[in-house]
Amino acid sequence: MTTPPTPPPSTPPAPRRTTTAEQALRRLELKVMRKLDGLLHGAHQGLLPGPGSESGDSRVYVPGEDDVRRMDWAVTARTTVPHVRDLIADRELETWALADLSPSMDFGTADTDKRDLVVSAVGAIGFLSSRLGDRFGALVIHDEHVHRMPARSGRPALYGLLHSLMDAPRGQVVADPPDLAEGIDVLAAARRRRGMRVVVSDFLDARPVLDPGAERPWERPIRRLAARHQVLAVEVIDPRELELPDVGRVAFADPETGKVREVHLSPKVRRAYAEAAALQRDGTRAALRRAGVAHLVLRTDRDWVFDIAQFVLRQRRTGHLQHRRAAP
Repeated sequence: MTTPPTPPPSTPPAPRRTTTAEQALRRLELKVMRKLDGLLHGAHQGLLPGPGSESGDSRVYVPGEDDVRRMDWAVTARTTVPHVRDLIADRELETWALADLSPSMDFGTADTDKRDLVVSAVGAIGFLSSRLGDRFGALVIHDEHVHRMPARSGRPALYGLLHSLMDAPRGQVVADPPDLAEGIDVLAAARRRRGMRVVVSDFLDARPVLDPGAERPWERPIRRLAARHQVLAVEVIDPRELELPDVGRVAFADPETGKVREVHLSPKVRRAYAEAAALQRDGTRAALRRAGVAHLVLRTDRDWVFDIAQFVLRQRRTGHLQHRRAAP
């Protein structure tokens, strides 16, 4: 009697391989949550005058401290004691980000390029918004169009949005590309409900204006946007956009137009370039200040998570001081 052959041991299923994009997003999420978790959290501030826009519980009126415009007349008439109704801050906000993926963002000479820094900035804001339960959407300036990704809540939707940004092809030279001003106008018209708006760009114009007091093409649109929403402008820069190295003759290619020009980087040329770059940045900073927009600068040669953390702490400290001055 022959013994039947022993069947080979069952092979466990091979683990699913994660793509490079998924691994990068998980590292990004881990980095953001380790360094920024808790810094951006807290109760939302109301977007309408006062601490909020939704009615809360009623309580006894305190003369000299409470606003008579918040008097709850129904409870006052029923109890014959003056009552006011507290307001609850808006909890469910909608955050929209405008991501500039034009050809000028496909540039970087340090730890990363500007394009990856744009995705990182959008991801940081999206991860923190998803922890609060808010909806997050994005508009993307890419090639001939401003693409719209609808606002959704939840981590899977955010991962899908970031995957789309990472998988978008490099920008190409097109005949009539949308500029930043057009993208901001589309952002303002995308959703009228008040919320948070984030513009992530290098704020470089096709025809740069070096006068810091001159109006930028995107200044009026972003001022109109800030009149209704809370706006954060994230300026992404590379160190080689501020100063040039001493390397002699170099061929420069304009990613927006495709034109190539050879330039000898003499000390005079490098000095003039650094002065023009400083004037351009001063103009961007002044324009955003005139528009009443919060301004955050991220560089490809710095720890961008640390810069976001420092910016948030400064904003909270400034808001706390303003609240103390406004208090009677």
